[in-house]
Amino acid sequence: MSGRDLEREGANKNNYSSSYVPPPSSHVYDHETSWTSWIVPLFVVANLVVFVLAMYINNCPSKNPGFQGDCVLKFLGRFSFQPLKQNPLFGPSSSTLAKMGALKWDDVVNHHQGWRLVTCIWLHAGIIHLAANMISLVFIGIRLEQQFGFVRIGIIYLVSGFGGSVLSSLFIRNNISVGASGALFGLLGAMLSELITNWSIYTNKVAALITLLFIIVINLAIGMLPHVDNFAHIGGFLTGFLLGFIFLPRPQFGWLAQRHVPAGARLKSKYKVYQYVLWIVSVILLIAGLSIALVMLLRGENGYDHCHWCRYLTCVPTSKWKCDES
Repeated sequence: MSGRDLEREGANKNNYSSSYVPPPSSHVYDHETSWTSWIVPLFVVANLVVFVLAMYINNCPSKNPGFQGDCVLKFLGRFSFQPLKQNPLFGPSSSTLAKMGALKWDDVVNHHQGWRLVTCIWLHAGIIHLAANMISLVFIGIRLEQQFGFVRIGIIYLVSGFGGSVLSSLFIRNNISVGASGALFGLLGAMLSELITNWSIYTNKVAALITLLFIIVINLAIGMLPHVDNFAHIGGFLTGFLLGFIFLPRPQFGWLAQRHVPAGARLKSKYKVYQYVLWIVSVILLIAGLSIALVMLLRGENGYDHCHWCRYLTCVPTSKWKCDES
């Protein structure tokens, strides 16, 4: 699921999601290390534990005394879900999510609760939301971790989630937002930059690029439906895209083959010139982008004041629905 859930407190909202499908591996590069994936399964377990904790804290029957029949699967007791008219995704209430660290502009800016920029990526609006995101994380994350290791993929996941939260906070003020989709889009962006920076080692380059771009465009397009926080998607994607150039370049064939050449032979550079250039540019853009966005956020600036047309990045009005411009 790519849709980070966006809810208006106390209101009944529809929610949308989409699925990530990683493109087939088409490179012929024999990497020197095959990693065992454990950080991605750990992230999945952490998200499951947090969701169970959220349901425990939510305690639907206590919020509906005398009307416990409204809770979904009430035989679960305090773990039963909120009435579907309040949360159609089978999960806790908006107030519970806000209490546990959902992203909320007023709390971040006016109450100095910057930790919400991180905690929100571990919360999910419902079991459907959680299942879709975790399935996506397994399909994307395990493959990347096996190729590049837990350190790099863990950093990309966490920093991308943070980047998505920052951009979301710049534009979304009256809603709360939860979900790991910013981090998931970061992994998707890293897959794209990995393909670009390691272009020479791929076979069927064009097919791999078209497949990946198609997946990205579809997921971003679904994010334009109402009540989906597409700014978290875009922020996470851009952050992950830059991090991919920084953490995922592969060494040249010639550099790896040097272990077999005679001593004293001319050594080849580990990376190509364009890979070094992309690395430097990405570091500069990432630091500058996150710094500027954080300063704007903490000063309470509204992103729409600097980009009026950006409202169409998260919701396109049609005859079927209207978009909340706030």
